[in-house]
Amino acid sequence: MPPAKLPVVPGHQVVAVVERVGPGVTHPAPGARVGVAWLYASCGVCEACRRGEENLCAQIMFTGYHVDGGYAQYLVARADYVYPLPGSFDDAHAAPLLCAGIIGYRALRLSGVRTGERLGLFGFGASAHLAIQVARHWGCEVFVFTRGDAHRRLAKQLGAAWVGGLEDRAPQELDAAVVFAPAGHVVVEALRRLRRGGTAAINAVHLDQMPAFDYNLLYWERVLRSVSNSTRQDGIEFLGLAASIPLTVQVQRFPLAEANPVLASLKRGEITGAAVLDTT
Repeated sequence: MPPAKLPVVPGHQVVAVVERVGPGVTHPAPGARVGVAWLYASCGVCEACRRGEENLCAQIMFTGYHVDGGYAQYLVARADYVYPLPGSFDDAHAAPLLCAGIIGYRALRLSGVRTGERLGLFGFGASAHLAIQVARHWGCEVFVFTRGDAHRRLAKQLGAAWVGGLEDRAPQELDAAVVFAPAGHVVVEALRRLRRGGTAAINAVHLDQMPAFDYNLLYWERVLRSVSNSTRQDGIEFLGLAASIPLTVQVQRFPLAEANPVLASLKRGEITGAAVLDTT
């Protein structure tokens, strides 16, 4: 992966209107509303890209990390990596779909959860509050493990069958789990609650540290896997689902000038749903 651009303008889930296009670009057209996601570009020619796994490309580039992101007045994006957005979502409610939504959808798929199975969600922030709605649409029974009272209320409102903390005993074993919290000990707790043959998918770019744990938690063919970025196909599938279900996107809106305090609030777990910065 190329080194990060420094200094960089952040912002990795972006809703914008196309101002101009380069030579030969016919879609999207100027004036179109599009979304720019975390996946900015991949090389398209390596073995991973040829396998359809562009999210694993060694030359992958990310929005707001390798190139300037959505906090900028203008953003340059590749036409083949932007998404048309469902008209049923305004800008503020469309933005969280582009990272929190897409990566949550990929995590659900990699967890292997099937219709009618029990799914555990560990952590309940911007991504999980969208993922639970997809899982419920698939007919899954969802158990949510989270600390904050506001997060627990939202989980129940969105259809969780059970809500509690890591210290609580869930009513039944899980068929699959997705860990949203960037904490290794939470991953171990997810494994502890999985049935034999179940999968725990780690939906986190960063994890503090994996503590040592008894091999019996992984034995009996339990699976532990990471979730790395997303593909354009993930985005296309998820945005279609978001419109057809339709998803309820819980947002808290803030002016761009409050970006730093909002990031601090996110770190402290004080945001319910997704925080959205308004750049207008």
